[in-house]
Amino acid sequence: MDKLNWAILEELQKNARISFSEIGRKIGLTSPAVTERVRKMEDMGIIDSYKVNLSHQKIGYQLRAIITLRAFTGRLKAFLETVKDYKEVVNCYRITGNENIIMEVILRDQVHLEKLIDKLITYGETRTHIVLSNIVKDGPVKKNI
Repeated sequence: MDKLNWAILEELQKNARISFSEIGRKIGLTSPAVTERVRKMEDMGIIDSYKVNLSHQKIGYQLRAIITLRAFTGRLKAFLETVKDYKEVVNCYRITGNENIIMEVILRDQVHLEKLIDKLITYGETRTHIVLSNIVKDGPVKKNI
């Protein structure tokens, strides 16, 4: 990873729809050179996807929460197999510490949250935190983290 690849990644993280010619203008490369570098980073798995970020509130999901789960003995494996089917879960991480799992969920309202918690408590003890605002939104990966 050289300085130019990092510059390309910074531009793509700001706007994944930016044209390669526009990136080239910003960082001082030709469009074919940017294209070649991006393709190589895709082939190497450095860039693994391009995606759309939705405004969940504008499509009817007014509530965002962080839920931790401390799995009951013998229930973690079953949870790990089913959590992928929960449409409310937008991020789920297996973590160290007292809890086994931390999830970010989006929900229509408090009733929707209650129904999700009712499903989750069959796997373990939950702790729920309602998100008030997002201070850092999917910040870009930066060189020299």
